[in-house]
Parts: sequence; C-alpha cells; structure tokens
Amino acid sequence: MNPPLPARLLPGPLKRSALTLGIGLLAGFLSGCASLTPDGGLSDVQQLTQGRTAGMTVALQRHNSDTANAVAKLLEAPLSAETAVRIAVLNNPALQGAFAVLDISDATRTQAGQLPNPHLTLGRFTDGDVQEIERVLRFDVVGLLFLPWRAKWQGQQHELAKLQAAQEVIRLASDTRKAWILAVTAQQTVRYLEDVKAAAEAGAELAQRMARVGNWSRLQQAREQLFLTDASTQLARARQAALAAREKLTRLMGLGDRSDTPVAYTLVPRLPDLPAQADDMRDVEQHALRERLDVRSAVAESGYVADSLGLQKATGYLDGLTLGITRNTTVDNATGAQGGKRGLDVELPLPLFDWGTARNARAQALYLQSAARVRDMAVKARSEAREAYQGYTTAFELARHYRDEVVPLRKLISEEVLLRYNGMLLSVWDLLGDMRQQVMSVNSAIEAQRDFWLAETDLQTTLTGTSPGGLARLGSSTTPMTTPSQGH
Repeated sequence: MNPPLPARLLPGPLKRSALTLGIGLLAGFLSGCASLTPDGGLSDVQQLTQGRTAGMTVALQRHNSDTANAVAKLLEAPLSAETAVRIAVLNNPALQGAFAVLDISDATRTQAGQLPNPHLTLGRFTDGDVQEIERVLRFDVVGLLFLPWRAKWQGQQHELAKLQAAQEVIRLASDTRKAWILAVTAQQTVRYLEDVKAAAEAGAELAQRMARVGNWSRLQQAREQLFLTDASTQLARARQAALAAREKLTRLMGLGDRSDTPVAYTLVPRLPDLPAQADDMRDVEQHALRERLDVRSAVAESGYVADSLGLQKATGYLDGLTLGITRNTTVDNATGAQGGKRGLDVELPLPLFDWGTARNARAQALYLQSAARVRDMAVKARSEAREAYQGYTTAFELARHYRDEVVPLRKLISEEVLLRYNGMLLSVWDLLGDMRQQVMSVNSAIEAQRDFWLAETDLQTTLTGTSPGGLARLGSSTTPMTTPSQGH
C-alpha cells in the first residue's frame, strides 16, 4: 500500500477534508489491495503441468546456487529420458526466462490492485504586497472508481500468464524427450554402421587377395570396394547426425553455459522396449478439447475480453475525471491581514472531438479476434489429435512388425546361412552378405522403434498439453546401402 500524505503539510480545514476522504478510501479498498505471491504463481504452474510433461514427473523450481550441483549429480549416471527432462526443466535458460515473465505479470497484477497516488500541487503568487499560496490535493476519480475492475482484469491476465508458462514447460519437456530419443537412436545407428563398415572392410580385403591370385575379376573386386566406400560415407553421416542430435539435447538441457565446465554425459545404450500393445483411445478429439492448455487459454482469454467490453466503454467516457481539494491563503505584507478560501473542483474532459467510436470499435474487434482464435484453436486441436493418434498407431504397428517378424526372420536366415557355411555349402561371400543384410534390418528396426517413441511423445503433448508444432513423420533417416551382387 502507498503511504498516506503527511497531515502536517495541510492546513486545518483542508487537513480534515483530506483525512476524511483518505479514511473512507482506505476503508473501502484496503481489503482489496493485492500483494505479491511468494513464488509468483509457480506452484499453480506446477499443478497445471502435472501429468503433462511428456510422461515424466518433474518438479519446477527457479535457478539458484544449488542448481549446478543438482545437475552435476543427475549427470553422473547414464542419461535416461526422465533425467534429461528433469535437467532441462531445472536448468534451461529460456524456461527460467519464462518464469521471470511470470514474476513480471504477478508484479503488474499487484500494482493494478493498489490505490493510485494523489497529486499535491503547491503554488505561490505575488500581486504587489499581496501574496497568495495555493494548495491543491487532486485524486484520480476514475482510478479509484474502477480499481476493482482493473485489479480483476490484471488478475485474469496473470492467470493467462500461468497458462502460457505451463505451456512453455510442456513444450520443453516434449522437445527434450524427443531430442533424447533422437540422440540415443543416432548413437545406436553409429554402432551398427560401424559393424557394417567392418564387414565391408573384411570383404574388400578378401576380394583384393582373391583378385591378386586371379580367382576374382576386377568387376567383382570393384563392387566390394564400392560397398566399402558407401559404408564409410554412411558412417560419417551417421556420426555427424549423432553429434547434431547430442548437441540439440545439450542445448535443451542448458548445459555448457560456462567455458571452464566441459559438457560430458553418457547416454543409455538403447531405447526402451515397445509396450505390449498400443493405447486404445476412442475420444481423442474431445480429450484434446478438454485437456489442452492452449485451448483452455484461448477460451479464458475470449471470456476475459468479453467481460471487459462494458468497462472499456464506461472508462472511455470518464477517462481523465479528477477531483481536487483546494485551500488558498492570501497575506497582505503591508497590513499583515490574512484571508483564505477553500473548495472543491472537478475536472472532466469534454467529448467534443473524440466520442469513443474508434475505441469501442477496437474493443469489439479484439473480442471478435479472440472468438475467432478459439474456433481456430478448436479446429487445430481436433485435427492434430486425429493426426497424432493415427501416427501413433501406425508407428506402433510398424515397430511391432519389425520386432515380431522382420528381426526374427532375419535371425533365422542368419542361423541357416551360418549352418550351411559351416557345412561348406555356402561361401564366405554369402556369409558376409547375410551379415550386412542382418545389420541393416536391425538398424531399420531401431528406426521404427524411434518413430514410435517420437509419435508417442507427440500424442501425449497433443492430447494434454499444447500444439507440438510439427508432428513426427515416419521414415528412415539413413539411405539404404547397395549390397554388391556376387557372381559365383
């Protein structure tokens, strides 16, 4: 609350009038004065994000002196998806900036609920031996009358700020989990492509020896050499993709802000196994409309704008209305006679040129804009829910197809090829070629598993949080290598 004006600065009658008005104002508005919340609304954001952070459980807190130690402790073990999300929510600078915006909103809300300061005007006028001293205490009547409405409006804006901060938390959790999935997948891909290259090197070396003794043609040797070159190229690209995926994850976790601190952490070796079956969701559209925070934010904002239309019109006509309490004292220096006068004055702008037509039209247009945004958000939420769920089920079926059919069949074929090689029914070239095919099939299975977990993350975000931006697309990130045909 603002401190009252010291009473000793005012003369008796003006002092009594000011004190009477001040007591009445304080009695009417003291209970409605807002105050800063201890955490700026962070606990409310925590409640809003409960169960919406990409399937992970995270606790929100502000960056402090203990953050670095907490992050270092979390990085000691191999990095799981949940640990990555926890570090990002704890340490990401952009998210901490969003929390600062929340604090600004809380401060603005508190300031809007406080009484406006009165204005004191002091004047001294001289006419010969006569001096006049003027004292005017002026109050913003509009600010006083509409204080509850302004405080309510700013409180509504603070609620919207909480919803926005919650969406930032959800987006960060989703992006971090997806970055972790891509980083782990890229790491697995590098390992398998290293096996492919090793097989290609063995084949190229053997082909060179056989060509040297005349058992192979130059064409057959060239094919093996080309396969080795192709494998080396794919491995180089995979290593670069792994580095890029790891660096994106590093950025989201907010690591590397100090040049004297190395960014070192170990990823878990592989992605989680597929669930036994995909979730059966029959009402994804209604679920998204009911649970998504961006839809809730658009609906709330439209309601707030509608509530403010009447206030906009009322304050427009009364804008600038002030009440002044005046006390003038005159002193004749020649005779020593004193006189005085006191009274009230009201200042009200005359709407001669601006009748508020443009202001009212702007308020109406803002409401229409907010209503259109609600409709647009509903269309987007329902469409994204359908797309995300279809992508989720398709990705699960593909990943399960690789897990239950392709990989077991490839394993069976490899066992049969090895059995025939041991029985001298197949050559070493058949054995090497089968190993290449097996590694590529497993690599495709890893990518299908990656696509499922990306789609699962997008589905959770789409149904409970906010728009995920770009939904995950199914497809392989590597170009299939050409296996050289063998002539026997």
